[in-house]
Amino acid sequence: PAAKVLNDGGFKFDPTQYVSAVAGYYTAPNGQMLSYPLNSSTTIFYYNKDAFKKAGLDPEKAPKTWPEVFAAATKLKASGHSCPFTTSWISWTQLESFSLWHNTLFASKNNGFDGNDAKLEINTPLHVRHFENLAKASKDGSFVYKGRGNVPDASFPSGECAMITGSSGLYARVAKEAKFAYGISALPYYPDVKGAPQNTAIGGASLWVMSGKKAEEYKGVADFLNFLNDTKVQAASHQRTGYLPVTTAAYKLTEASGFYEKNPGTDVAVTQMIRKATDKSRGIRLGNFVQIRSIIDEETEQIWSGKKSPKEALDTAVTRGNEQLARFARANK
Repeated sequence: PAAKVLNDGGFKFDPTQYVSAVAGYYTAPNGQMLSYPLNSSTTIFYYNKDAFKKAGLDPEKAPKTWPEVFAAATKLKASGHSCPFTTSWISWTQLESFSLWHNTLFASKNNGFDGNDAKLEINTPLHVRHFENLAKASKDGSFVYKGRGNVPDASFPSGECAMITGSSGLYARVAKEAKFAYGISALPYYPDVKGAPQNTAIGGASLWVMSGKKAEEYKGVADFLNFLNDTKVQAASHQRTGYLPVTTAAYKLTEASGFYEKNPGTDVAVTQMIRKATDKSRGIRLGNFVQIRSIIDEETEQIWSGKKSPKEALDTAVTRGNEQLARFARANK
């Protein structure tokens, strides 16, 4: 575990210095941090202020709720925009983070944290309602599906799509490539859902330390992890990339430097994650998750093509996803 490597290397590991929703995702039930969060990101909302202005929308007022997003998309469509709204990472943005943001389970057993025998819960009335709204928007052209994973990312900085839900890690690309005024805001939510907004789901990657190496090698690893832990290093990486600072001190240093004031919206990802997580919003830890995400891609694509209703697609995703979870549970008793 990363915490043990740091302690053994002579560095005091203090779990309280980390942003709770970030560290919590990589922490075992006994409180030990298993891996070191490297390029942690979360899901946020980007919009094209110039396109908003052209559509008669207030460019300084980002849509905060899903009804506001769909209303803005309709206006953008009417103004001649061919791609009012899109999203990358359908499962991550529209189901995983969507669930946590609404303090709603993505899967049973507290999203898998309480046991391997978890089952998907992404076909509740709330999830179905959201995908019915997306399906309606897809049909009238105000939502445009641009593909799986991060493939849709390019459509926002290029100006092709006016709004996108995606990774906070997209910020560096938007800042570099966008030839228009843009805004960054929190992930939208349904205001009638009790407990929303809560916190969003983590993305990105973490560093794992392999076993079976020599003591001096682990000392080198500890030195490197301690370097990454440095407040100035953390703050500089966060400001450069849009990825989250994993320590509260790095967030505070960035805030004190005036970075957020000079770059409005760059603090959104952090403020979404520094809230105290609940059992339902701590994160998602499921076996065969890569396969489950592919299943969700396959099934939701049936919605955009008109071959399945949102409820049918989500019901099938649950059935197929639960088969993957059962397989994992059998193999890891």
